[in-house]
Amino acid sequence: MSHIRPAVAADAKALAELQEATFRSTFGASNCAENMDMHCRLSYGEHIQREELEDPALHILVAEHNGRLVAFAQLRMGHAPGCITATRAGEIQRLYVADDWHGKGLAQALMDACTGELRRQNADAVWLGVWEHNPRAIAFYRKCGFTEVGEHVFVLGEDPQRDVLMIRPLPGH
Repeated sequence: MSHIRPAVAADAKALAELQEATFRSTFGASNCAENMDMHCRLSYGEHIQREELEDPALHILVAEHNGRLVAFAQLRMGHAPGCITATRAGEIQRLYVADDWHGKGLAQALMDACTGELRRQNADAVWLGVWEHNPRAIAFYRKCGFTEVGEHVFVLGEDPQRDVLMIRPLPGH
């Protein structure tokens, strides 16, 4: 199995590569190349991920196997949309698993690590946005106890897309 740990600055290059690869793998076939390229150019790169790793508002977890990053999640506390009814909600901004690790329980282990970290940050709920045309992710989040509470727009390149907003309480807060 893999080892889940907080990301460090030395992970920036590998993290950027993993983030872009998993994003392209997940959404590339359903979106035009120009919008995918624009999004990736603006969102992924060693310097971009290094800045995210240095941002005190973000907490990034990575799963590593034999020295290779195979999954990651990016968490953030702070502003949440109005449909997120919680006193102190934490967001899972990104959660992706490399294709060759799908179906091996890693997504669930990473989700458990995310909720554990958000509890440590005194979150009473966790929320996320997921593309409406990503049924596999929506099914996974429902299995993890998330329910749909709203929507927002995610702009991919120049294409405004609908994300479903989902929330899950964190009992024992």
